Amino acid sequence: MSDLFERFDHALDGMAALSRYPYPERRQAWLDRLAINLPELQTLQQLPPGPDLGYLAPPPCAVEPGGVPVPENARGIAAIARVARAAPEQVAKPATRALAQARRLEHLNAFVQLATENDLRQAATQAASRAAQGEPMPLLGVPVAVKDLMQVAGLPQTNGSGAPADTPRRDALAVARLRDAGALIVGTTNLHELAYGINSENPHFGWVGNPRAPGHTAGGSSGGSAAAVAAGIVRLAIGTDTAGSIRMPAACCGVVGFKPTYDAISREGVQTLGASLDHVGPIAASVADAALGYAIMAGQPARTADPRPLQGMRVGVPTRHFFEPLADDVAQAVRGALERMRADGAELVEVDLPGIEYCAALQFVTLCSEAADIHWPVLTGQPHSLGEDVRVRLELGQFIPATWYVRAQRGRAALAAMFEGVMSRVDLLATPTMRVAPPPAGSRSVQVGDREFPLHTAATSLTMPFNLAGMPALTLPCAPTPDGLPVGIQLAGWRGQDWRVLNAGARLESLLGAGG
Repeated sequence: MSDLFERFDHALDGMAALSRYPYPERRQAWLDRLAINLPELQTLQQLPPGPDLGYLAPPPCAVEPGGVPVPENARGIAAIARVARAAPEQVAKPATRALAQARRLEHLNAFVQLATENDLRQAATQAASRAAQGEPMPLLGVPVAVKDLMQVAGLPQTNGSGAPADTPRRDALAVARLRDAGALIVGTTNLHELAYGINSENPHFGWVGNPRAPGHTAGGSSGGSAAAVAAGIVRLAIGTDTAGSIRMPAACCGVVGFKPTYDAISREGVQTLGASLDHVGPIAASVADAALGYAIMAGQPARTADPRPLQGMRVGVPTRHFFEPLADDVAQAVRGALERMRADGAELVEVDLPGIEYCAALQFVTLCSEAADIHWPVLTGQPHSLGEDVRVRLELGQFIPATWYVRAQRGRAALAAMFEGVMSRVDLLATPTMRVAPPPAGSRSVQVGDREFPLHTAATSLTMPFNLAGMPALTLPCAPTPDGLPVGIQLAGWRGQDWRVLNAGARLESLLGAGG
């Protein structure tokens, strides 16, 4: 037993009493979970003290303009809207078809709540009327699924939890912008409870199934949104991403997921988990769909990605940490995609990311502290409404000293400065999205070469750096494993370069022959 663990063992009772936490009998559960996260805490202690706090969240950043107007012959959700504008009487048809498909596939547990057919038809009539009056309506009739962490007027918001649900009267701002563009909300999607986990094994609404890899995890926390897209129920869904919760399920389910620059899409009306880490973004059937959904949710003009050739683009490939260790089948798929980029004219540049090894520690301390604070009333007032895995993770937040939280923020500032320097020399970074293909459902650890990792480490270690720094990052499918399991490749850019990432992703998607 390490000295740090022994110190926790001796201090837990007093710290819980200081927090006035009324469940001291939970002590052994705290110790068991602390043992899992001990490597992160030990790493944090290696960070040297310094005089500056750093930042508590990435600073505000304007997104560079980019993309292209939606082509007249565009496919995907743009085509759905084009057909609806030409035949207003058919506006409700794609959404009612999606609703029927969701009911047929209810065994996936992708949805918590579905809209009624009557509600969809009423919303379609209102949208068609607005279109007839000359409003552009770039998403007219497009069915959309929304993660049940966001306000959707008229549908209960559970946040994936067992606590009593409220039914909001207003939409979250991102949802409202989609509706204003003519989208029809089919339902709210299942998730890892409170978005605090990576496998969407929800104890209240069932485990989310993976349509592209039955018996394997759908990923989390936005597992229901990814499953709804992968199953063909919708082409566009909304997710949230605190450590990879858009990109991980998208990679596991073989679809596209985009985490924009921090706060490029407003978090208004979205339940907070970690305020300085949370991002809202699209999960979609193609990069073009994700780009159009992103533009609308971000309050930008309707645009989509520009799949121009990669000629002259400098693509940084950080082999240390991101490729070591990596499952052989994932490495083969990702390196094959990188070679497609090289053949298209991109220059692949090996880059080093000093300090990247601290990311897991920075993420754990930041998120554990922020999540415990935001959910403290539930912990103390309705703890039995929470699943065990989420409850114990929230409880740990009361044991994180303030000095550690400050140290983590200082580490984030250093991390962001490092990324800014690296991104001044390259246009993009390209990495695997996860170290392994989606593991079997119920897994708690995975084997990567000769090393065993806790599942959360294997799943988030390649995605969380871009949450810590607030950078845009996109995952899209590349070649599957020999067993047919999905594999994702991740592209990331500096803050504000969302369209650069989306444009490159659209080009890579075409080079790989992917995109529905």
